[in-house]
Amino acid sequence: MKNKKFDYFWVIVVLCFFMVFFCLGFCNSAKSLFVAPVSEALGVPRSVYSFGDTVRFITTAIANVFFAMFVSKLGTKKMIAIGFTCLVGAMTIHALATHIVLYCVGSMLLGMGLALTTTTMVGSIMNKWCKKNRGAVMGGVLAASGVGGVLATQVASPILSRNTITLWNITFPSYKLAYAIFGCSVLVMGIIMMIFYRENPKEAIDTSNNGKKKRGTLWVGIDFTTALKKPYFYFAVVCIFLAGVVLQGISGVAATHMKDIGLSHEYVSTVLSCHLISLTLFKFLTGFIYDKTGFRFTYSACALTGTAVMVLLAMLTPTDGGKAMAMIYGIFSALALTLETVMIPIYADELFGQKSFNKALGIFSAVNTAGFACSAPLINLFHDKMGTYRIGLLIFAVVMAIVTITMQFVISAAAKQKRRVEAFEE
Repeated sequence: MKNKKFDYFWVIVVLCFFMVFFCLGFCNSAKSLFVAPVSEALGVPRSVYSFGDTVRFITTAIANVFFAMFVSKLGTKKMIAIGFTCLVGAMTIHALATHIVLYCVGSMLLGMGLALTTTTMVGSIMNKWCKKNRGAVMGGVLAASGVGGVLATQVASPILSRNTITLWNITFPSYKLAYAIFGCSVLVMGIIMMIFYRENPKEAIDTSNNGKKKRGTLWVGIDFTTALKKPYFYFAVVCIFLAGVVLQGISGVAATHMKDIGLSHEYVSTVLSCHLISLTLFKFLTGFIYDKTGFRFTYSACALTGTAVMVLLAMLTPTDGGKAMAMIYGIFSALALTLETVMIPIYADELFGQKSFNKALGIFSAVNTAGFACSAPLINLFHDKMGTYRIGLLIFAVVMAIVTITMQFVISAAAKQKRRVEAFEE
């Protein structure tokens, strides 16, 4: 009996898992813990401090626009190396910054680093390496961000609970030590990644299947020039942008809204903890559902859930029923948020196929991130004008419903294009 040959694909999966674990989990998921200590140390209001997030999102969006060009010129390994370097630089600058301008420079590096090491990069790597069940594998890899966020929170919280730290007779704000630990962790992971990461599988994935695509496998698709001539490309871009605005906006103010309507800080913390755990589980589950049921069903389930939980959040009251609704929101909003992560590479694959994958992936990731950048100012504007988030939440729910319906036409148009490709090849 012959020994089964080891598949290096599983090494790539593990490496990608821990890349997301440290890069997104440590450098992003625990970021909210630093708002108060950093803004106080820099002597700026939180609204000014939040400008760093705007810089970060803009940088990520710009980097994603040029993602396909970077891949073709440099390859994924060099891009990942640049990404890790940027993230280590970001953590170093955030630890040492004494002025908000320098902190924003760190945020710029953070945005670039995350663009080159997280969702977009994982989508591109899995596109090359994963031959089947890509949705489940990609979902499992991206779920690492939630697990990493839990560990990062456990590491940073006890450090940040102290205002200052004294080491070697030097006293400094405690958040600097947390950033230093995060930076060192990312540096070690980056070194491991460079040692074991392999650019391409030894045997290229066969995409010469006459344009046909079985669920979870590849289809040749159309070239990007042709894609740009398709009206459904632009409808997809608008839908992804609006979904980014709505979903990130709701996620960003959910905890504040729960406290505003009278739920206790302790209960809100419990809801958010359940949300983080659910996000980890739903990322994998979304990929699994996609492999089993296909694109339309998976998208519709995520988007309709998103619409429903927004209405639910708007209707919260400080009662036992309101607490139950808040918990339902915390759990099932995680399913909706997979539209911002697991589903982005799936959009590129399903709508345009392999010929346009990297370019479409870069554009979709860019507009998704651009939506993030617009989300907080917009939802908070509703609060400033009306004194509550309720109206904004309901308006966002209507927008999400319209996006969900529009995407059904986009999916149908893409399906017709696939059939035309198949008929031509036959």
